[in-house]
Amino acid sequence: MLLSKALLPFVCSTVILGAAFAGSSQAQENNSGLNNHNSNAPVDYAADRIELQDKENRVLLSGNVDIKQNALRMKADRTVVLYKNDNGIKILRLDAINNVQVTRGDESATANLGTYDFSKRTITLVGNVVLYRNGDISRGDRLVIDLDAHHSAFVGSAGPNGAPPRVTGTFSVAKK
Repeated sequence: MLLSKALLPFVCSTVILGAAFAGSSQAQENNSGLNNHNSNAPVDYAADRIELQDKENRVLLSGNVDIKQNALRMKADRTVVLYKNDNGIKILRLDAINNVQVTRGDESATANLGTYDFSKRTITLVGNVVLYRNGDISRGDRLVIDLDAHHSAFVGSAGPNGAPPRVTGTFSVAKK
């Protein structure tokens, strides 16, 4: 069933899945500008197809999904919006799937999967994560951004032959 006009404002208040940050792997921390974000701001979206699944309390956006909230933008092949309907519709989280790109200003990140958990106020990117920030590049398996604490943590990918997970990257050097 296609999304009704009555639910368009609900989908418009959407953007990226908070998985718990776990593991003893090496982490790289930073104060990414992606943290300076108002997750209560309205959200604009575009997609080739929108499908409402009332019984499952979810909305599917597919095909060239483009979601924007203030200066934060997320693109993906597909997104799943989960919500509850208690005296009005309330978005719980948004899961982005395949070719996920998150950008804000001159920062961007790519991943296989991305989640914006509205109750935890976290953005989590998972799988082949690459973060581009001010000329620096970091790579790992998981990037968790805490929007309230203005804090990010990067977990590395497992190395070859069972080597422990590591974060890799390149820092740019200031010019004189």
